[in-house]
Amino acid sequence: MPQRRTISRGCWGVCALAETEVAASDAKVDASFGQEARAAGRQRRWFMGREATSSLGCLHDACACCNGLLYNPAILMKTALQRRIFLAYCSRAGFAATLFPGVLWALNEEKGPITKELIGEAATVAGIAITPEQGDMMLKDLNDGLKDYEAIHALKIPNDVPPAFRFDPVLPGMKLDTEKRPMRMSRATVNAAPGNLEDGAFYTVRQWAELIRTKKVSAVALTEMYIERLKSYDPVLLFNITLTDERAMAQAREADKEIAAGKYRGPLHGIPWGAKDLIAVKGYRTTWGAGGFEKQEIDEDATVVKRLDEAGAILIAKLTLGALAMDDGWFGGKTRNPWNTEQGSSGSSAGPASATASGCVAFSIGSETLGSIASPSTRCGCTGLRPTFGRVPRTGAMALSWTMDKLGPICRSVEDCALVLDAIHGPDEKDWTVHSASFNWDATLDAKKLRVGYLKDEFEKKPGDDDSKDDKEAREERAKFDQQTLDVLRTKLGIDVKPVNVPDFPYTHLTFLLSGEAGAAFDELTRSGRDKLLTGQTKDDWPNIFRESHFIPAVEYVNANRARYIGMQKWAEMFAKFDVIVAPSFGDQLVITNLTGNPALILPNGFRKDGTPTSITFLGQLYGEAKLLALARAYQEATDFHLKYPPKFTPKNSESKA
Repeated sequence: MPQRRTISRGCWGVCALAETEVAASDAKVDASFGQEARAAGRQRRWFMGREATSSLGCLHDACACCNGLLYNPAILMKTALQRRIFLAYCSRAGFAATLFPGVLWALNEEKGPITKELIGEAATVAGIAITPEQGDMMLKDLNDGLKDYEAIHALKIPNDVPPAFRFDPVLPGMKLDTEKRPMRMSRATVNAAPGNLEDGAFYTVRQWAELIRTKKVSAVALTEMYIERLKSYDPVLLFNITLTDERAMAQAREADKEIAAGKYRGPLHGIPWGAKDLIAVKGYRTTWGAGGFEKQEIDEDATVVKRLDEAGAILIAKLTLGALAMDDGWFGGKTRNPWNTEQGSSGSSAGPASATASGCVAFSIGSETLGSIASPSTRCGCTGLRPTFGRVPRTGAMALSWTMDKLGPICRSVEDCALVLDAIHGPDEKDWTVHSASFNWDATLDAKKLRVGYLKDEFEKKPGDDDSKDDKEAREERAKFDQQTLDVLRTKLGIDVKPVNVPDFPYTHLTFLLSGEAGAAFDELTRSGRDKLLTGQTKDDWPNIFRESHFIPAVEYVNANRARYIGMQKWAEMFAKFDVIVAPSFGDQLVITNLTGNPALILPNGFRKDGTPTSITFLGQLYGEAKLLALARAYQEATDFHLKYPPKFTPKNSESKA
């Protein structure tokens, strides 16, 4: 017997309707639904399989009435009576508005021609008034549309093909700086190599760069050290999918030859790094962290890989991500947080954050669509940069949302992020979202000259009445660290931090844009049924989200993008008064800035009672990373949070500070 699910209170209205219909005509219902459904109606429950989920957008995940009606073939759509009762429930419950296209295709169970009756029934569910005459006019075009869709499905479009339109966060009238000026790095803080090279496992890129430039450390020795740490700690942290050691050692030997010959390429030359395994590397598998893709190989190097190769950086590993860029669970297990190995490292740039935080790579490249750099950087105590949308080419990286995907560095210091961004930014003539805007890192920039604000309403947000005691304590604890960040900026750095409030706009209601684009990116996976190979199969996992995306009407998707434009204008008006805005790492700003495309820098700002890190976020203007990073670096120089390392992964002879 299928699993029984109890109905939430929010759906009693629908179930009461079911009970009324059943009581009114037991004989008819027995003939159509069967004894099981009638009994279920009387109990205000329906029966369903665990895999069934509400495609009609029910407000409650436990809504077995709607789910069972939609998916149980013993109950739904065998007769006209069943269909009429189903439509009556949906219409009176009021939860299916705007779903006309998806419902029309769903009701067309035989996959034959669409009829006027089907149009009328779908319109009833969707809450749209369509007369028989209007339906008659639509009939031919809708049937022709089926042929159009079938022709497109037959193309089996690869994931790397973008839609024929692009999102641009730059609003009319905005001017981008295109002048390239010489980089100004900070003064190096090391003069000699550690006696045991592993004692420097937590050195910054800037520190290693100086030792390699002055030939006090060889690229070969440094690469071997990090590869050994990857091998040693992967069984504990589960952050590695594929070692690229042969490629890495060849690159390291070449780096040493070039440096010995006086051909020094810059601060990333000879520096080992790790790539999130949604970034393609020729000759190695690119698994996207997902079951069913374990052996996938993409016969090209992603643009970021090519650019880091050109900078002399050495790729040593392809690191884990949650399956298809969600959370920290992948086909090999759950990637762990070095500060507390009982915790996952959070997602989806799980491997890059875990490996960087545990001193197993000098830096890494992650990606973010809606929090996938911010969340693991917070959990693992890293410094993570989510650049402006359109700053770094995504060519060769898995597509999830063409209007929200971004690639960026996860490092141990702010300046490391600047050095990596300098190497990977700019157009590649393939990703047409990327602007030709300059990035000029200047470590000497005076942070006191910057206009700095803070999101007052986000800092002062109180726990909700429905929050648990633990949630309230956690929020209060985070608020304490956030306030301390403002105190450091004001007292230690002498910066006048001015309050500003988030514009009043329903930003959080636009996130279904991501779901719609993700559903399109993996449409073939859904249609083929191979989505069952993915590890996660709950209502919150991709297989269900991809299926639900088929019920997002095109009109609503377009209108949401129009609303997004208004929201971008409101955010830009607010940001016109500031170079940088400080915000708690989570809350509305995380959704807003991923929709507007603004850059964000996430960095540690304290440690909880359990010893795990907390974070703060600095937000910048579009293409304003240089100022954003300058303020964040000043903050890091005034604190020491980024210099503390997970005790279990610190070499025995090392101190807590590099």
